[in-house]
Amino acid sequence: MTLDSGSESVDAPGAGQSSNSAFSPLKIRVFRTIWIANLVSNAGTWMQDVGAGWLMTTLAPDPFMVSLVQVSVVLPGFFLTLPAGVLADIVDRRLFILTAITWMTLMASGLTLMTFTGAITPWSLIAFTLGLGLGSAMMMPAFTSLIPDLVPQRELIGAVTLNGISQNITRAVGPAIAGGLIALAGPAPVFLLNALSFAGIFFVILRFRSMQPRSTLPSERFFGALRVGLAFLRQSPALQSVIVRALAFFFMMSGLFAFVPLIVRQEVQAGPQVYGLLVTCMGAGAVITGFSLPRLRGRFSSDTIVAAGTVVGALTLLGLANFRSVLPLAGVMFVGGGAWISVVSSLQVAAQLSLPAWVRARGMALYIATFMGSMAIGSATWGRVASATSTSTALEIAVAFGAVAGLLASRWRIAAHARTDHSLAEITPESVAIGEPQPHEGPVMVNIEYTIDPEQARNFEAAMRDVRRMRLRNGAIAWGLFQDVHAPGRYIEYFIDLTWLEHLRRRERVTVEEADFNRVARAFHRGDQPPRVEHFLARAAPKRRRLWWSGKLED
Repeated sequence: MTLDSGSESVDAPGAGQSSNSAFSPLKIRVFRTIWIANLVSNAGTWMQDVGAGWLMTTLAPDPFMVSLVQVSVVLPGFFLTLPAGVLADIVDRRLFILTAITWMTLMASGLTLMTFTGAITPWSLIAFTLGLGLGSAMMMPAFTSLIPDLVPQRELIGAVTLNGISQNITRAVGPAIAGGLIALAGPAPVFLLNALSFAGIFFVILRFRSMQPRSTLPSERFFGALRVGLAFLRQSPALQSVIVRALAFFFMMSGLFAFVPLIVRQEVQAGPQVYGLLVTCMGAGAVITGFSLPRLRGRFSSDTIVAAGTVVGALTLLGLANFRSVLPLAGVMFVGGGAWISVVSSLQVAAQLSLPAWVRARGMALYIATFMGSMAIGSATWGRVASATSTSTALEIAVAFGAVAGLLASRWRIAAHARTDHSLAEITPESVAIGEPQPHEGPVMVNIEYTIDPEQARNFEAAMRDVRRMRLRNGAIAWGLFQDVHAPGRYIEYFIDLTWLEHLRRRERVTVEEADFNRVARAFHRGDQPPRVEHFLARAAPKRRRLWWSGKLED
């Protein structure tokens, strides 16, 4: 047993104020350089999507096969994004990103070669697209969690919004270039340009060096880091709200990306230029709306913006289901782009703001996995429905689903957690009376004894709910609060860390918000001394064995 005078006491530094401008992060050189390189890479990605979708309509124009192209892009994210987020939190993030970029360059080069030689088939196209999806799934959690390392906290909202604008500038430019190239020379040059587009972001990341402080403790093991990441999700109402809202929106909207090339080719009877035009219109709508988002956020809450974007997105799908002329479809796609960036940007900002630095890649991986899984399962679902009925019917069913799911999901409010301060608090050093235990000794049980005015017992117990959430989401594997039956004012809080090393890690993870939880609970304590804190290391009783030749027990 060890004692100290207050192992969980903290001092909370002030949080930075948010910037009102979406463009001020571009004044920061490192962010500007990475943003421009990513802009080029995103353009190649959108060209790749247009080329793959159009090529599949030539190789196998069945609605289900066309929808599988979209599925192969996003399905890897459902399965691999969370493991990738875990790895990005425990290994060198820069090297991890470089490895993913190298893999995607190889996949894009292989697809280019197969297409130039005429050896491409429907299933090999899906295989290479799946390979690119694998690389993207590995890279995205690390790359999105890199943003707070590039800009101060007050610029985070602007930086996330700029990334969304980048995606949609390239959504406007990339498909237009791809449509022209496909009309002139087929999809192979499009795939080649995508392979070349990775060079810039590779060399920019290669030169980048993060200045963020790192923990002096050993890196987490993979499965332990995965367990803690999922525990954080279970105890984080903010991240749960983002994921629920994302599920409702992305599952509905997946039909838009799956069916546009098929509608253009089979129902509008147009070529790749029109397909590129429609996707360009969507990107243009997203860019123009993105420029106005900072002003909209000043007037409306994130929940209002998400709700409005969901309604407009549903109307976009109805337009896509019923219009078969190019100009009305272009207008529908333009409006849909505005709805898309409004919701996606709001959800991603909310996800970033819900996460402390130590779990950021894992948390963003959970958000991205929600996006990828919803898009993949939604595309396959609406593709099957379209094969059995028609694309128009499938899109109308998607709208009906979105209306019900959006209404149910609106109960989860994302704006309620927008001002939470997740910067790390300053922790009072922990004194150990009998010497430092070995890192992997454990489990470790911590007991904290409180003396509470019985008249304040109910308020104290309510405050301890937040303390419970703090302990469990930072890595504790068990928590409990007990009241002495003989002395009603005496309470014992206990929690268990898996090892002494996990105990030290949990203490390092306390944020300013959680410091306030702890401070509120401790304000109920009465007495001249702080609450008494005790640490216990697990010890197993010596086992007795039975001697096989005599049947007797031996200690």
